[in-house]
Amino acid sequence: MNKKLVLSVAPIITFVILVVFFWFALDKDPKKLNSNLIDKPVPVFQLPSLENPELVYTSESLPKELFLLNVWGSWCGPCHIEHPYLMKFSRQYEVPIVGVNYKDKTIDGLKFIQDKGNPYSMIIADQSGQFGIDLGVYGAPETFVVDENGMVRFRYVGVIDDRVWETKISPVIEHITGQPPMKVSQNSTDVTKN
Repeated sequence: MNKKLVLSVAPIITFVILVVFFWFALDKDPKKLNSNLIDKPVPVFQLPSLENPELVYTSESLPKELFLLNVWGSWCGPCHIEHPYLMKFSRQYEVPIVGVNYKDKTIDGLKFIQDKGNPYSMIIADQSGQFGIDLGVYGAPETFVVDENGMVRFRYVGVIDDRVWETKISPVIEHITGQPPMKVSQNSTDVTKN
């Protein structure tokens, strides 16, 4: 083959390959990352409580009902944006939210919760980040829907706001339980969370 012809066709072929690659990439949801944990149990862990370091949480400490596992840190800008939504959801719905304070200093994590309120039923302190690694966390915030058997059923990377709750989280909960997330009754003491 003529060297000039090859040199003139090579950029066109490269361009066509890139166009095809980007065309298929447009169809992908950047917030939906595959997780090796889907339909597998939450990884085994033994970590202290953020609020009481003498208290050690393990996999057995997790709720025995469907819950959200939310990975956050005081250093995480998007976590500050997400936090008011978590406060709102914890007041409105009977879905426990377990916090994983990821790669954070205890004093900073505690200040974050004291300043902004605590939507969590428990907060696991993962200062080394090993539990996050076991979960396959890329950063924060990340949220996992975990069923009553401790199996990870869904993973969302990014801020959970009203739109994400309605279009992603709530439908997953409904699919797992057969009903939409239960609302907190007006007489419940849970409504008085900080």
